[in-house]
Amino acid sequence: MAEDGTVTLYNNTVVTDAKKIPFSVKSGLAQMLRGGAIVEASTLNQAILAEEAGARCLVISEPNRGGIPRMPDPSIIKEIKRAVSIPVMARSRVGHFVEAQILERVGVEYIDESEVLAIADEDNFINKHNFRCPFICGCRNLGEALRRVREGAAMIRTQGDLLGTGNIAETVKNVRSVMGEIRILNNMDEDEVFAFAKKIAAPYDLVAQTKQMGRLPVVHFAAGGIVTPADAALMMQLGCDGIFVGSEVFENCSDPYKRLRGIVEAVRHYNDPHVLVENSCGLEEEMAGLNVSEERMEPFGEEGA
Repeated sequence: MAEDGTVTLYNNTVVTDAKKIPFSVKSGLAQMLRGGAIVEASTLNQAILAEEAGARCLVISEPNRGGIPRMPDPSIIKEIKRAVSIPVMARSRVGHFVEAQILERVGVEYIDESEVLAIADEDNFINKHNFRCPFICGCRNLGEALRRVREGAAMIRTQGDLLGTGNIAETVKNVRSVMGEIRILNNMDEDEVFAFAKKIAAPYDLVAQTKQMGRLPVVHFAAGGIVTPADAALMMQLGCDGIFVGSEVFENCSDPYKRLRGIVEAVRHYNDPHVLVENSCGLEEEMAGLNVSEERMEPFGEEGA
C-alpha cells in the first residue's frame, strides 16, 4: 500500500506533494479517532457546540442551499479551525483531486472523499497516496472497502442513509454486510481466499490481511441515520470503531447539546446499559423533527461510495 511513499503524481505541476509519508502514518492518524463520534457542522456555532458535547472530530459542510453539493468554502473551514481545538475534516467530491488539493492546503487534518456530495468523476476515485492528509472513503460491502484502501483510504466509512431522514436501516444493512463477509472470510481455507478475492473484486493481499486480522485493515466507522444514543450503541456493538453524526442532529431541536452529548456518551459506553438508559431518557421531544418521509427515501446509488 505504497509504504515507501513512491507514487505517480497527476502531472508535473501538481499542487500537492506526498513527501514520502508512509501509509502507516496516515492510518495511525486515523486510529486517533477510534472510539469517538465525528460530527458534521455547517456553522461556527454548531462546531463549538459539537466540541463542547465531546465530538472527537468535526466534518465541515456547506449549509444546504440547493444545487450541486461541493466542498465547503475554505473561509468557513478557516473560521472554524480558529475557534476549535479538535481535528477538522472536510469533504471533497468523489474523483475531484483538485478539491482535495485545496482542502489539504487550507490545513484540514482529514479529507472525506464523499458520495454525499455530487460525484465529479464517475469512473475514477482520487489517488489518495498523492496526499499528506489521511483520507476517509465510504463503502457498502467488503469489496468496496478494500478497493478504497488500495487507493489509499486510511479510514473506511460504511455509509447508509444519505438524505438526513434519521432512518438507520440502510446503515445497519451495509454494516452487517461488511461484517458478515469478514466472518465468512475468517472461516475460509487459505486456498479459498484467492477465489473470494476475485469474487468481491478486491486486491488479494488486502483480503489476506483482513482474514489474518479478523477485521478491516484500517479504522472502520459507520455513517447515516445515526440520531439517537441507541443508534450509536448499535453501530458500536455491531463492530464499528466509531460513528459519523449528520447535521440533522442540530435541526428541529430545542436542545441539540443534550441529544449530541447522549450520542457521544453512547459511543464511549456502548456496552453499559445504565449509561444508555440515562442518555436515552427525555429525547422524545428532541427527536420529533426527525420523522422518516417516504418521499425522501431512495435506494443507495451504484459504485461511488
